[in-house]
Amino acid sequence: MPRALSHLSCALLLALSLALAGCGGARAVSEVDVMPPTSGDDLRLYYITDRNPSRPDEGALIYTATRSSSMAHGTAHLSRVGTGKHPRLTYLHEALRFPATPLPFSQDKGAILPDLAATARYGESSSTLKAELSQALRESGQDEVLLYVHGFNSNFEESIETLARVWRSVGEGPVPLAYSWPAGNPGLFGYFKDRESGEFSIFHLKETLRLITATPGVGRIHIIAHSRGSDVVTTALRELVIETRAAGRNPRQSLRIENLILAAPDLDFGVVRQRLVAEKFGPAFGRITVYINPEDSALGLAQTLMAGTRFGRISYNELDPKERDIFALIGNVDFINVSAVAGKSSHAYFRNNPEVLMDMAALLSSEAPPDSPRRNLIHTEANFWRLLLPRDLRAPIDRVDR
Repeated sequence: MPRALSHLSCALLLALSLALAGCGGARAVSEVDVMPPTSGDDLRLYYITDRNPSRPDEGALIYTATRSSSMAHGTAHLSRVGTGKHPRLTYLHEALRFPATPLPFSQDKGAILPDLAATARYGESSSTLKAELSQALRESGQDEVLLYVHGFNSNFEESIETLARVWRSVGEGPVPLAYSWPAGNPGLFGYFKDRESGEFSIFHLKETLRLITATPGVGRIHIIAHSRGSDVVTTALRELVIETRAAGRNPRQSLRIENLILAAPDLDFGVVRQRLVAEKFGPAFGRITVYINPEDSALGLAQTLMAGTRFGRISYNELDPKERDIFALIGNVDFINVSAVAGKSSHAYFRNNPEVLMDMAALLSSEAPPDSPRRNLIHTEANFWRLLLPRDLRAPIDRVDR
């Protein structure tokens, strides 16, 4: 029996790796000192990463799945010429590398004494990043930032290209910023290695969020997190919310996060109940939108391995009466069931399905509520909705959320 269980576990791990697989191994991208000018077929995005860089050849840069103790900030150039439907990453410019963390410090009679020189260097890097982001905001003519955080088994290039696809769908308005953590670890146990790398990255993501909110000109922040990235994001935000409230400030005003979008979140629903709902996580943000697919096959495999219902697979019928009452009272949280448009087993629907992209675009570009005619949603129960194809809205609808 133990041997049979071992074989079953290995088979599940292999299936999970295949089901959640991103674009495969990282590829080398041309590294330039100065970004080429953009034309109608080009896009320019920004990134922050704590992946280790590799430069296998002169003028080539790879951000790997190994961890870096220092954050890097840069710009990415993407082209649509000769790439078919979607933009492809063509050039990278690493503009800035922060000092490694943790910064050195000492203690004297219980007091923590930061190293002044290291703190000054870190402050200089922070000021440089904020100045570049502020300049990007001025060039965009807006005060909004769109931050994307990828999921398990995603390489750096995929995170940039996915952000480009989503950014185009919302009209290329907010300043686009990808946060790329060290995912994409190879092998049978890559899923668990990526989970640990997500934990490693939380401090750097908190620093990124602090820097964005402290940037002159930033008015509103929109965050999209996919799959395991939802765990990284909500953990970082939870700690910032606790920190902000402990300082006597309102996180809704201090963090300025207007939209938090969790797409196919690979989160244990029991953990969500106790660490997010119980700690009043939701009121810290303008609106939280959770895209769910109750039959998401990839999350189903993760659920089998981790023995906890995945947040991206929940349905209204799974909630007990008390939970239904709680969710009904949280007016700024919406659950969008996408199985009717994305396919019952789909996990990467948020970047591949045009109906899901259009729904996110309506939410981000016009703040359209779920009952808006701009969004092809029907109400099922409480704050649960179903996304349909436009033609299906004219047909009789089964409004039961399964």
